[in-house]
Amino acid sequence: MDQTLPELKSDHDRKKELLVFDNTKAGVKGLVDDGVAKIPQIFIHPQDDDDDDLNEKSSSSGTSIPFIDLKDVENDISRRNIVVEEIFRASESGGFFQVLNHGIPINVLDEMIEGVKRFNEQPQEVRSQYYNRDYATKKVVYNSNFDLYQTKASGWRDTFLCSMAPYPPSPDELPETCRDILMDFTRHIQTLGITLLELLSEALGLDASHLKDMDCAEGLTVICHYYPACPQPELTMGTAKHSDSSFFTVLLQDYIGGLQVFHQNRWVDVTPTHGALVVNIGDFLQVIKDMFCSSFQLN
Repeated sequence: MDQTLPELKSDHDRKKELLVFDNTKAGVKGLVDDGVAKIPQIFIHPQDDDDDDLNEKSSSSGTSIPFIDLKDVENDISRRNIVVEEIFRASESGGFFQVLNHGIPINVLDEMIEGVKRFNEQPQEVRSQYYNRDYATKKVVYNSNFDLYQTKASGWRDTFLCSMAPYPPSPDELPETCRDILMDFTRHIQTLGITLLELLSEALGLDASHLKDMDCAEGLTVICHYYPACPQPELTMGTAKHSDSSFFTVLLQDYIGGLQVFHQNRWVDVTPTHGALVVNIGDFLQVIKDMFCSSFQLN
């Protein structure tokens, strides 16, 4: 973070500014479209006490997130055993790994990224029709920062979220610009999710169907982040450091990069690899893993 941060106004009414921003229903993309040259104070991230320490631990080389090749895991038992061991080690050591030959065609991944761009780059009056914060009843939610009113500093991002399982929205509820690819991507990612649950079950020393039988494959939420170009990127962040509370997350990132994970006590760049998907072991799966590891002697 740049050491020459602008002086923050002491009389700044953050709540009022948040409401004004939220009520535009235009998101961060709306600010960019309006030609904003200085980002609003609600997006400025004050420097954390541990920023210097984290910067010293940052790394763009050396430590890396392991790649796991899923080729032939369904029909080659010896290959499957190797993959199960690799997943177990990756889950234990850092909770992140990247998968290749996962069964999702690259053109589907590319079209999913393009669909997210198409949605966010529509005219504001089209996007704003989907803008809401009703996570309880809406299956499609578009807004900027789900925690806009809870955090000290907002992220420079917009998001649309689609709850695709177990009760998917009707096709006409999905944005037309990405409707077909959302449904296609969902079918593929559900199949991959079941495969990963089987491999994770075996890595825990359980039957392959154990986690699926616990209904861990029932839910699926597709969350699509969009990070518009920022005129003052040194003052803000797209997404602040956090952990995921989900069971596990499959991340599809574009080919610009920017994702970092805290791995082996340092921040590591996850270099985009065309066709690869990043798997993040979430907090809930970590709890299950700890529970079973205390009950089973794993090799």
